Amino acid sequence: MKTEMQKCLNGELFNCANEESLSFIKNSRKLTQRYNSTTFEEAELKQGILKELLGKVGENVLIDVPFYCDYGKHISIGDNVIVGINCTFVDCNKITIGNKVMIASNVQICTATHPVASEDRLPKDWTPESGVPFFITYAEPVTIGGNVWIGAGATILPGVEIGENCVIGAGSVVTKSIPSNSLAVGVPAKVIKSI
Repeated sequence: MKTEMQKCLNGELFNCANEESLSFIKNSRKLTQRYNSTTFEEAELKQGILKELLGKVGENVLIDVPFYCDYGKHISIGDNVIVGINCTFVDCNKITIGNKVMIASNVQICTATHPVASEDRLPKDWTPESGVPFFITYAEPVTIGGNVWIGAGATILPGVEIGENCVIGAGSVVTKSIPSNSLAVGVPAKVIKSI
């Protein structure tokens, strides 16, 4: 029988209030609070916290504060990566970031989503005593290839793959995968030019 975490990572409906998920979330909140209270000069301390918080942290990774994530352990970051101020990574499923990636301030990367139809999204006859959330969740991974630049305020939605050497314009909402060597902008983001 699959655990709720296995269902989550397989993109299946899962109970996000299960004990294992809540344990990850509590740990993530504790570590991000510590991380966000560090000063600019405390580079060694920051790297230690990131290595404890995230699944993989490459060499020369700078994540500015504040930074927020759900689980932490589902985030894998390559070498030579910069993440700007006030970014949020909702990593119910895996977020994989390649080498030489620049992520500007206020970027959101979301893996969690919910069924669109309300009868599928909201459990029938739900009560607070049921031990499950009043909504149904599933999650799809996000992959960002190497040499990518994501502009300020962009949102990357569940299941998206951004190919290598892409630029995502500021404020864009990426709802579908973007092929390598593309400039994509807008809401929803569309490829407007090959790079």
